[in-house]
Amino acid sequence: MKTILRIALVAAVIATMTGCDAFKTLNKSKKGAQGKPYELIVVCPQAEWTGEVGDSLRAIFTAPVPYLNQVEPIFDVLRVTERGFTGMVADHRNILKVIVDPSLQETATAVQYNVTADPQIVLTLQGPDDKAVVDYLSQHRGDLVHVLEQAERDRAVKANEIYNNPGVEAAVRKTFGVEMRIPKGYLLAAQKDNFVWARNEYPTASQGFFVYSYPYKGPESLSAKALIAARNKFAALIPGPSDGSYMITSDAFEPEYRMFRLEGRLWCELRGFWDVHGDFMGGPFVSYSTVDTATNRVFTLDCYVYAPDLNKPRKRNYMRGVEHLLYSVQFPKQAE
Repeated sequence: MKTILRIALVAAVIATMTGCDAFKTLNKSKKGAQGKPYELIVVCPQAEWTGEVGDSLRAIFTAPVPYLNQVEPIFDVLRVTERGFTGMVADHRNILKVIVDPSLQETATAVQYNVTADPQIVLTLQGPDDKAVVDYLSQHRGDLVHVLEQAERDRAVKANEIYNNPGVEAAVRKTFGVEMRIPKGYLLAAQKDNFVWARNEYPTASQGFFVYSYPYKGPESLSAKALIAARNKFAALIPGPSDGSYMITSDAFEPEYRMFRLEGRLWCELRGFWDVHGDFMGGPFVSYSTVDTATNRVFTLDCYVYAPDLNKPRKRNYMRGVEHLLYSVQFPKQAE
């Protein structure tokens, strides 16, 4: 079915907003948005929620996050009816409204920001009948998730810029000549030639990242095999809890490898699990590698999480927090 506004187009428009305030509003007196990161309020009639529309929505937004060593949903979905969509609920940070109206001719999604609170994203999905809405969800499931995830990412990146960590940022700048925005809470754990390690410790969890570089020897340097070998070399510099133990890449599951472009720069992503050689620890990791053409070296940002407590807060949120670090990496502009 033809759509008035394809969510893919909306996502593309939002993607062009990198580097600007995606949540800017002329009314700075608006209330602060409610809710926790990766919570989603779905405003949906009872008939649709208990039928195919609701099944489709749950399949999309509560699907398991990949490469976590426990099952957690992409979003924590809270459903309300239109009658319950008032007060603090209407001020939530992430909202999806579902409207089924036979008078509508086509299926459409609209995206609005800061309707009643700041920062806030409101998606309104409307269609003439349940089948049209279900078909639309099937076709655009990835784009809907992308728009909401990007809204969360933009909030985090903006917060990191405001509540940043000058000490760790200076260590990265001095070692690699690269700018990064790193949030408060991280402590500099190690700084050596071509290696910086920082960690953020919580009572029951730990976030960490390490940055390293080494000579680029051609395209083979960016192969999955070469990146895993380099990762293991530098991860060995991160000690485990017992004498002689250190971090390694788990060989129980082969890391997922993909290439993508961010603001014109080619990056290679590895996503998998880490273990500790000589001890019993582990968790998820994601690494991002690119070529610093100014120095002809591979530059890698490697992020990991240790969160053995199966209860909240979500391991998903810890992982998203370290993933967001990539979006603040800036290489010096080369002279023309």
